[in-house]
Amino acid sequence: MYPCQFGVRGWFQSLSTPEQNLLIAVAVLLAGLLLGSLAAFFVRRILFASGVDEAVEGTPFERTARQLGSSTVQLLAQLSGLFVFVVAALYAARTIGLVPEEALVEAVGRFLPQLFVAIFIVLIGLVVADKAELVVDERLKSIKLPEVTIVSTLLKVSILYVAALVALSQLGVATGALLILLAAYAFGVFFLGGLAFKDLLSSAAAGIYLLLSEPYAIGDEIEIDGHRGIVQEMGVFVTHIERDGEEYILPNRKVFREGAIRIRGE
Repeated sequence: MYPCQFGVRGWFQSLSTPEQNLLIAVAVLLAGLLLGSLAAFFVRRILFASGVDEAVEGTPFERTARQLGSSTVQLLAQLSGLFVFVVAALYAARTIGLVPEEALVEAVGRFLPQLFVAIFIVLIGLVVADKAELVVDERLKSIKLPEVTIVSTLLKVSILYVAALVALSQLGVATGALLILLAAYAFGVFFLGGLAFKDLLSSAAAGIYLLLSEPYAIGDEIEIDGHRGIVQEMGVFVTHIERDGEEYILPNRKVFREGAIRIRGE
């Protein structure tokens, strides 16, 4: 055992300095490749164990990843492994003198983790935004109002915007500038959202009033703005009436504004 160790050590010491550096660089690259593969493996296992694969199922990002022959979990795991390998490659390049500037190597070494975290945040933001859009659309699909479709889109854009700001902060962008951008976005959402949801909010307010006052009930025959039929459903936002196989879905703001005529019998 000891002769073998002495032989390997003696053989390594007999090499020239460039040859030693090249051998060390190759060893670092191989170690980086091995550690990167292990990192990707463990990250993938953790994400699967956490149920991330099921949580992102059906999202646009997951469908895009599937079209590319991968998945969200696979991409996150590969990103982790790539980060480890890139760090190893950087140190290998430094060892053989491909990157002569010590300060540059240290700067890149500090920047790489920040870049990795920023990319990771953006990917998580994309996944969360897609999932939030699907969940909101599913919850609001019974509300037959055009304004409702804006809710999920606005939520998705908001999540992506916040994720982008957090990612930029990881890259060293001034916090003050990010806060100004966030404040401007919040004002825009509040102002434009108020305009977009004006009719939706008025329908909700009218719906609450109708549900409390009960001017008509399910099964009553009523006429609203020329539409006559049997009340099938009363919601916060809309009222459903049906006649001769035709269903009318009327916003409650229209019911409140036009009034409802209850037909007692003919």
